[in-house]
Amino acid sequence: MALFETGGNMNVTEMSPTDKYLSYKEELEREKNAGDPKRVRRAEYELELMKNSRFIEINGVVHHYQVSGPEDAEETVLLVHGWDCWWLWWHHVIRELNRQGIRTVAYDLKGHGWSNSDPRKDYSIASFSSDLAEIVKKLGIHDFHIAAFSFGPFVTLDYASKTHDNIKSIIFYNFGSTPNNAILERFAPAILTFTFNKVLRKIPWWQPLYAYARVVLARNPVSFHDIMVGVKSLELCCPEAILMTTRQITMREVTESIPDMVASVDVPLLFVAGDGDVIMSSRNIRKLHDRAKQGSYVCVPKCGHLITLELPEKATGLIMEQIRSVNGRA
Repeated sequence: MALFETGGNMNVTEMSPTDKYLSYKEELEREKNAGDPKRVRRAEYELELMKNSRFIEINGVVHHYQVSGPEDAEETVLLVHGWDCWWLWWHHVIRELNRQGIRTVAYDLKGHGWSNSDPRKDYSIASFSSDLAEIVKKLGIHDFHIAAFSFGPFVTLDYASKTHDNIKSIIFYNFGSTPNNAILERFAPAILTFTFNKVLRKIPWWQPLYAYARVVLARNPVSFHDIMVGVKSLELCCPEAILMTTRQITMREVTESIPDMVASVDVPLLFVAGDGDVIMSSRNIRKLHDRAKQGSYVCVPKCGHLITLELPEKATGLIMEQIRSVNGRA
């Protein structure tokens, strides 16, 4: 069964690469010749990945996307990254899924990674959801699974609650039902925006950023390359995107609507928690799972908020288990 209605030859109008992509590529070319073995390995690896990068205009904004894996694969997984992240957070998962015969589609949300910023500065959940719907339509993807983490589930859930005819299953990483009130709604956006836009983005060295991640976000060490994946996320993310998405995810109107939206989606949903995640507790993830019509729940030991980089083999294994379960091969 083909993954795309076009049988793998996507009938889309390709756009020229974005300036962010070209600048990043030039940086990698310089690092490849710099002599530092760690940086050389990273540069060579990412330059190889960039060969699969493509660009498409979605709702007036040029988006970066990447399709990889067997063209005749029976299963497709569409990957939606998180808040202040980009598609490369999935690189381990993509490689392993492709190795196991799965076709993957990853993309950068507008204002993130190698996708352009929105000239209208519209970084609402509804806008991201509309972009996702257009990507699925233009690439001709059908009968697919979605994996999303952190902010990605907000976008995915909004999309799935409106149209889920083609979705076979969804895997949510680190996504739950969080308590909210007027104080949090008022002050949290300013605190988070200040932390990311005014503090973390201004730090010129990776070591303090990694120390922050290990204390707040992760429970496992990661490679130098994956540290740089996180560092580059900050550099490539548009400040306005951080500001507006922070406002969105802390609005009571949004947080209070999530449980009902989960209940409205009638496809298999897998909720994955990290038992060491201090950003989204396993308890709150379990509460949201309880509202799903076809929900399942897994809590991963010794894992924080960054499972795709902390424990990529586990993250990939859970996707494969979900695929087998949906196909009746569990």
